Amino acid sequence: MSEDTTGETSQASKGGLWGFNGTYWFCNVIEAWERLAYYTLRPMAAIYIMQADDPGGLHLTAEHKGWIFLWWFIFQSIFPMVTGGLADRYGYRRMIRFSMVLNATGYLMMAFLHSYAGFFGGVAVLAIGTAFFKPGLQGTLAHTLTTETSSLGWGIFYWIVNVGSFFGHLIAPMLLGEPHSAEGWRNLFLACAGFTVINLFCTLRFPDVASGASKTASPFEVLWKTFRNIFEARLVAWLLIMSCFWAMMYQLWDLQPNFIEDWIDSSMIAGHIPDFWPFSAWKEFGPDGTLRVPQVVLISLNSFMIIALIVPVSWLVRRMRTLSCMFLGMLGATVGVLIAGLTGNGWMLLLGIVFFSLGEMLTGPKKNQYLGLIAPPGKKGLYLGYVNIPVGIGGGFGNYLAGKIYARVGEKATLALKYLLEHTPFGDGKTWDGDINTLEKAAGVPRTEAFAKLQEVLGKEGPEVTQILWETYDPQYYVWIPFAAIGVLAAIALAIFGQMAKRWSDMNA
Repeated sequence: MSEDTTGETSQASKGGLWGFNGTYWFCNVIEAWERLAYYTLRPMAAIYIMQADDPGGLHLTAEHKGWIFLWWFIFQSIFPMVTGGLADRYGYRRMIRFSMVLNATGYLMMAFLHSYAGFFGGVAVLAIGTAFFKPGLQGTLAHTLTTETSSLGWGIFYWIVNVGSFFGHLIAPMLLGEPHSAEGWRNLFLACAGFTVINLFCTLRFPDVASGASKTASPFEVLWKTFRNIFEARLVAWLLIMSCFWAMMYQLWDLQPNFIEDWIDSSMIAGHIPDFWPFSAWKEFGPDGTLRVPQVVLISLNSFMIIALIVPVSWLVRRMRTLSCMFLGMLGATVGVLIAGLTGNGWMLLLGIVFFSLGEMLTGPKKNQYLGLIAPPGKKGLYLGYVNIPVGIGGGFGNYLAGKIYARVGEKATLALKYLLEHTPFGDGKTWDGDINTLEKAAGVPRTEAFAKLQEVLGKEGPEVTQILWETYDPQYYVWIPFAAIGVLAAIALAIFGQMAKRWSDMNA
C-alpha cells in the first residue's frame, strides 16, 4: 500500500450476499437513515413554506418557495462538484461524518427558527451537509462495484434510497398531527435531526475506502482539477441534457404537493383507508371540511413503486445500453407528469405517478452508472460529484420557474383573489393593475383568507368553489404543459447525443 492511501482499506467487491461485500451493504444502511430524515422533511417543505391554508406554516408565496428551492438545489447539488474532489483527497469517511453534523444542525435551525430567514438558513446548512454526504458515500459505494455488478449494485442502492423515502413520507403525517400546528412542524424537524444523530453513531464503524487519488494535493489543486475536468465535451453535453430533464422531473416532488393540496379530490381514496391507527393518520380533513388523503401519502406511491420494482427492472435492463434506457425513462416520466398534472381526480393522479415511477426507474440509477463507468481511475468521487450538477441546475431552475408560474396561474388562493375581483360584486369599484404582487392589496383580502372569503361571497361549499376556479382558470394546463414540453425536448436531445456518442466510440475503437 502506497503512502497516499495510508490508513485506508481496499474494498474491492469480493463474494458476500449477491456478490456484494460488507462495505457495500454498510453504505446502503447509512443511505437509508439519511434519506429517512431527508424525506420526512422534503415532501412537506413545500407545504410549510407557502401553503396559504396550512395553520402552522410560514405562509410565504410560491415565488418565495421557488427562490428557497433554487438555492437548496445550488448548495446541495452544485457544491458536490467541489466536495467530490475533496472526498477523494481527504477521505470518504471523514466527509460523511462532517456532513451529518451539518445536517443535524440544519434540521434544528428549522425547528426553532420559525421565519423566512431561519428556514432559509436551515436549508442552506442542510444542503451543504448533503453536498458533502453524497460524494463521500457514493464514492465509497462505487469502489465496491465492478463492471459486472454495477447495474444491479446501483439499482439496489436506488431501492434503498426509496425505502428511506417511503417511510419518511408515511411518518410525516403522524409527526404533524391534525391540524398542522407550529408544534407539529417542530416535532417533524426534531425527528429529522434525531434520525441523523442515530446515523452519525452508525458511522463509528464505517470503513474508510481508498479513493486512489493523491493525498498530497492542496485544496486549491483539488479545485483546479475539479473545474478543469468538467469541460470535457461529452460530459458537458450530457450535463446540459440531464439538467433539462430534472427541471421537469423534480416538479412531482416539489410542485405537485401544493397542486394536490389545492386541486386534487382524494376523498374517494380516503374512503378506502381503515379508521384504526396507523392508517387513520393517513387521512385528514381539508380546510373545506372534505375528507382527503395527505398529499405526502399520495406521493409515497412513487417510492413504493420503486421499492417493489427497481431491482427486477434493473436486472431486466442490465444489458441494455445506458443511454437508450434513459431515453425510454424520460418519455415515461413525461407521460406520468402529464397524467398526474392534468387532472383533479385522485385516482388519475396515482395512475400518473405509476407512469412517472416507471420512467424514473429507467433513468435514475443509470445516471450514476453512466458516470461511474466512464470515470477515469482515481476520479470516481469527482465524477459522481458531477452527477449532481444537472440535478442542481435543472431542479433549481425548474423550481424557480415553477414559483413564477404557480404564483400567477396555479395557486388556488391567488386565483380565488382574482375571481373575487374579476367575477363577483366584491370586485366592484376595486382596481387592479394585473401585477401579482399587488393582488392582495387590491382585493383587501390576505392570501390566507382568500378561499374562505370566496366561499362566503358565492355562498357555496369548498368543493364547488374549487371546481369553479378549475373551470375558469384551467391551472392544470398552464402549470404542467410547459414542464412536459421541457421533458420531451430533453428526451429528443438525449437520443441525438446517444447517436453522436456511439459514432465517437466507433471512431476511437
